Amino acid sequence: MSLDLPPVAPSVTAALVQGLTPRLRKRLDAGITKLADRPRVRDGDTVRIAVDDDTSLELHAPGGSVTSADAIRCGCLLAPDCLHRAAAASTAPIAEAEHEAEPEPEARPEPEPGAGSGPDTGAGSPPPSAPEAGAESETATPEQRLAALAMYDATAAVLEAGTDGAGAVLQAELLRAAHTARVGGLPRVAASAVSVVTQLRAARSADPAYRLTDLTAALRDVLMTAHRLPDATDAELADLRGTARQPYAPDGSLRLYGLFSEPVLTATGYAGAVTWTADADGRLYTVSDVAPGGSGRAVGAAGRAVRVGDTALTHRELSRAGLAVSGATVSPTGRLGAGAGVRAVRAAGASWSEAPLERLWQVPVAEQVSRALTGTGGDGLLFLDVTLTGTVREAAGDCLLADCDGLTLRLAAAHDHPALPYRDNLRLLATAPGTRLRVVARLDASPVPRALLVAAGHPSDAGAHVDLGLDRLQQADLPARTTVSTVPVPVPAGSPPAVLDEAPLHVLRRRVHQAASAGRRVLAFPGDSAADSRRLSRYGFACAGDLLGELHAAAADRSRDVFGRLVPADLDRFARAWLAAAHYTEEVDRALCAAAWGA
Repeated sequence: MSLDLPPVAPSVTAALVQGLTPRLRKRLDAGITKLADRPRVRDGDTVRIAVDDDTSLELHAPGGSVTSADAIRCGCLLAPDCLHRAAAASTAPIAEAEHEAEPEPEARPEPEPGAGSGPDTGAGSPPPSAPEAGAESETATPEQRLAALAMYDATAAVLEAGTDGAGAVLQAELLRAAHTARVGGLPRVAASAVSVVTQLRAARSADPAYRLTDLTAALRDVLMTAHRLPDATDAELADLRGTARQPYAPDGSLRLYGLFSEPVLTATGYAGAVTWTADADGRLYTVSDVAPGGSGRAVGAAGRAVRVGDTALTHRELSRAGLAVSGATVSPTGRLGAGAGVRAVRAAGASWSEAPLERLWQVPVAEQVSRALTGTGGDGLLFLDVTLTGTVREAAGDCLLADCDGLTLRLAAAHDHPALPYRDNLRLLATAPGTRLRVVARLDASPVPRALLVAAGHPSDAGAHVDLGLDRLQQADLPARTTVSTVPVPVPAGSPPAVLDEAPLHVLRRRVHQAASAGRRVLAFPGDSAADSRRLSRYGFACAGDLLGELHAAAADRSRDVFGRLVPADLDRFARAWLAAAHYTEEVDRALCAAAWGA
């Protein structure tokens, strides 16, 4: 994926790929690789790519993105039915409806009396009320059922192929299904499908921001939503449909205090910064600046002015200052709007050890974890007081060990991209065992207490904190070295030793991830899957053993026709087996996480 090209609408990419001949479709992935290395220049709203010495390709994006196939023009002899146009669309980032401009305040629905506005009141809009007695249940339309079926089939084909096999043609089919779903009033599954495609492109281009867990989660969400939607009714149906954009509701005047800022750098081609603030009641609000871009934009976004009213505060300044907002508009997730009627001026801030921010660290840890797991706690943020005790080696690298109210906690880097200072800051903190810190971290659901560290400060220090994804710690920022006695890492009370020491569930989780990465065939190879199933059953995971057995059986299920030829694999059976295993591991991970934190 090339971040210096304008985003292209999913329907455009799907149409251009569909218009190719079968011969050109086979050459599309090679064409994408070749085009990615060609020089390009930007002239206003037009990006021009030199296909060769005599031929150029142009992408016109007058509104910031390419919204029609005619906006991609090629000068070669085969145009408009050439490979170059489809390759350019498949190389560019995908235009997402979620990043459209915010509507004016007058277009927003009025809030219902007593409705909360901050994330502490719950994620998303209030659930629809139950239908009155005798009223007919609302069901999906025939068009929505067909769109869900097409989405399921396209995603199953991607899952069967894996990242290496899911080239531009399969991606275009998924983008076509996403466009059909969005037109049919299913924005949630459409957005998830776009996320799958961008994750596939990141994996195939070795993007350092790519994470297999993100691809697995996106595949799981698409398949689960498409599977449940045809039979869903009322409140469940509304949740599965989703909303095309976050509604912003008027929220009057707000007095906010800066908490921290963090960079945003996604495998989907978006980058920027988000600054978190809180009001006097502890409700969380965000100010974001996220747009198509790469690591350079993520690093520099903290120095840009926030888009709220006329204030000239940068994100870095707001994270340590205050903001007085009038005519505020807020989304259900706490994001502040930037409409024309919003006014904002700089105000005094507060340190983490002063009111009103200090109250965030006074909430019991178990309660914070419960809110994070149920989606009612500000994007999974945890406000913790910890004492660093050492480090521990994990597959992704070393992470900090810390004591948190008698609980041994692992603190890992929130992002591994080398352009961001997270990893370097953790290495420096590892040299100061015994240091007491007040931190903001994001819960990472795992069988042991684990969180991703995003900001840190000293508990009793009235000075500024450090945004670990934007600021680089220096040795002078650390306290004098303290000698501490080392003790063995304790096992959380009530945790079965077998779960923590041997974690047999990783056997099923690894197969789920392998299928998402390498496709069905990697699980179809002969092997002793029965031994793994027996091991899971022996440790009390009998259901996991059954799911693992069915996953391998579905992967290896290939019959032959009367002439002895292999018939196509049963993609529906494999997709269902994979979805069941993925959903099971997710729910068990959440349960083990809650138990580990004592939630």
